[in-house]
Amino acid sequence: MLANILLGVLASESGGGSLLDVNPGLIIWTIVTFLILLLILKKVAWKPILSALDQREKDIKDSLEKAEKAKEDAQRILDENQANLAKAEEESKKIIEQSRSYAENLKEQMLKESKEQSKKIIEDAAEEIDRKKDSAFEELKDEVAKIAVNAAEKIMKQNLDADKNKHIVDSYLKDVMKN
Repeated sequence: MLANILLGVLASESGGGSLLDVNPGLIIWTIVTFLILLLILKKVAWKPILSALDQREKDIKDSLEKAEKAKEDAQRILDENQANLAKAEEESKKIIEQSRSYAENLKEQMLKESKEQSKKIIEDAAEEIDRKKDSAFEELKDEVAKIAVNAAEKIMKQNLDADKNKHIVDSYLKDVMKN
């Protein structure tokens, strides 16, 4: 085609005509050359170009489908993660609430047990005090009885007057107090 144009330019310069003159032979040869070039391109390049365009279109569609699928997968994973996060938060709140409830129950139970233990300790101490008091009272009664018997015995051995009896009882009580 370039060759035809160059030939046309050369022919117009040598013939003395202008470039705007219509040359029917040149037009025919230009059309024939264009058609031959078009046929050659159709045979040689048209199919590979169309094939490449079809392949590119297919690749673009595949890429768009993959991108859409990846977007859907990402959205699904995001939704699952949000659901799992919400579930985990709910479970953690439940665990915290259970822990608080357990701690409160444990506190109440420990207070109850400590009150029961302190009450039992107080009761045991009161019983021990009563036993020791009773034991001391019994010992005191026995001691008083012994003292009375000894005093009576001494008084009987020395059948004396009232002043001497008083003096004997006082001296005996002093001896008892020393012991």
